[in-house]
Formats: sequence, structure tokens, C-alpha cells
Amino acid sequence: MIKLIVNADDFGYSAGINYGIIESHLHGIVNSTTMMMNMSGTKHAVALAKQYPTLKVGVHLVLTCGKPLLDNVKTLVDENGNFKSLHYLMKHMDIDLDELEREWTAQMEAIYEAGITPNHFDSHHHVHGWNQLYPVVKRLSDKYNLPVRKPNHSLELPYYSDVFLDSFYGESINETYFHTLKEKVKDGQTVEVMAHPGFVDQEVLTGSSYNVLRAKETYILTHVSLPESVTLK
Repeated sequence: MIKLIVNADDFGYSAGINYGIIESHLHGIVNSTTMMMNMSGTKHAVALAKQYPTLKVGVHLVLTCGKPLLDNVKTLVDENGNFKSLHYLMKHMDIDLDELEREWTAQMEAIYEAGITPNHFDSHHHVHGWNQLYPVVKRLSDKYNLPVRKPNHSLELPYYSDVFLDSFYGESINETYFHTLKEKVKDGQTVEVMAHPGFVDQEVLTGSSYNVLRAKETYILTHVSLPESVTLK
């Protein structure tokens, strides 16, 4: 039997995304989510997480979206005080790792201070898998005793699953996706499938490059039937 974790990224991005995630949990197969602690919908996500405790919640560490929680992290931000873009960082890795560790620690502390105990963490745009940032990720994993989303290469970390799949995304999403897991995952393994359900509100429409397809994901995740060889973990 394949054990399935369907993790909804971006909890806290906006109310529309928050509601889409909850809908996909209550009436679908989403059983895990990771929360952004620096966005306009974070307080709303915290309230929903407490209202629906059957949804496992982790931290979605942010380096490339919105503003940091701390003020004194000048190498992480642009001239407007926003986090530098993913496009920029992929060309110029000019951030101070001590500043990054302080900011990510603040994001981790924020979820505990909100009254939620996370069960794992990952990151927006998968930056926690970048080799340059590994020392920070390792120290956070050790400090909080939390497993991490498995990156596409091996690092010495406790992982949230045996296999991680990021292919349920974009034009590849369809209602047969979960019936092909047996081709990618061995019997007995735990697989995490990344998902991005959400309802399209103004923040999503104007602020996220991945917008309308979130609604399609929500529909699929609330209507799919899993094969007999797959069970939710």
C-alpha cells in the first residue's frame, strides 16, 4: 500500500487560497498544508487551522514573496523592503546566511506563538533545497526537531516522506494523476504530492503567477477517487 500525503502549499497567502485548502481537506484528499507566516492571509489561516485540527500544518518558509517579519535583514530585501525575487536570487545569491537564519527563525517562532505546533517545514519556491542554504535548513530542523520536504537531491536531513512529487502542477494536473502513483512510488513507501488548491480572489489574481489553475486543482482534489493501492496517511 502506498501512503499518500497531499500537501497544500501557500496556506496564509490569501483568504481565497485558505478557503480552497480547507475545502480540499474537508471534502477532498488534502491532509497536510504549510503556512506562510508573512502574508495578508496568515491570521485567517491560523484561525482556520485551529477550527479544523484534522489538517496537519507545517511552515512554508518564505524568502521570495512579500516582506520579511524582521526589519534588520537588508541583504534579503530590495529597495522597497520586499523580499528579493526568485528570478533575482537564481542569478545573484548575495544574501547573508545569518540574516536568513534570523528571519526564518522568526517565521518558525511565529507559528508557535500563534498557538500551532507544526509537524514539518518546506519553503516557497523550494529554496530550502538550495545547497547554499543547507546549513540554515539543517540547524532549523535540528533546533525544532522537525522533518523537511525532500528536495530533488540528497541532503542529510530528516524527511517528511520517502518520495516527493512536484508534478501535480500547471498544465499537468488531471483527474488520473493519483492513479499513476504506482509507477513512481514503491509499495509501502510514503509519498508527498505538492498541491496548490485555492479559490481565486484579488490577491491571487494580481499577485500570483499561478492563479486560475488553483481553482482547477481544488476541483480535482475534491472529486478524485484514489486507487485501492493508495491510502491517505
